[in-house]
Amino acid sequence: MANVSYVSPIALPTPRRNNAMTAQMLRIDELPRKPSTKVKNGWGELTREVRESGTIAVTSYDKIEFVVMGADQYRRIAQIVESVESNRKAALADLTAEFDRRLAQMQDPSTRARIDAMMACDGRTPTRPKAGPSY
Repeated sequence: MANVSYVSPIALPTPRRNNAMTAQMLRIDELPRKPSTKVKNGWGELTREVRESGTIAVTSYDKIEFVVMGADQYRRIAQIVESVESNRKAALADLTAEFDRRLAQMQDPSTRARIDAMMACDGRTPTRPKAGPSY
């Protein structure tokens, strides 16, 4: 029989354990394991273990092939992924808007004249700088 222990999902309520929140998802090699033959022959037992522990890794020849989780947990993870993707798209839209603003500013007809005037001064200013009384 595979050693089944509790696995907590990323920042989600832990099933049947004081409803505590956790900040980290376990790595796949840290998940409780169950050989595929035991899954095939004992689906009811697997579903009970998933309800108790949250996630089970199904192995074949000691290699993890699948991860089984409850539908509610899958929905929460999918919602997190959707939120991250939405945030990524919003950030990309902000960067695109900033790029477009800067590009339009560079393409303004007066920009060339200002750059030419700046380059022509060779680091000199048209008026002598004034130092304050404490200088």
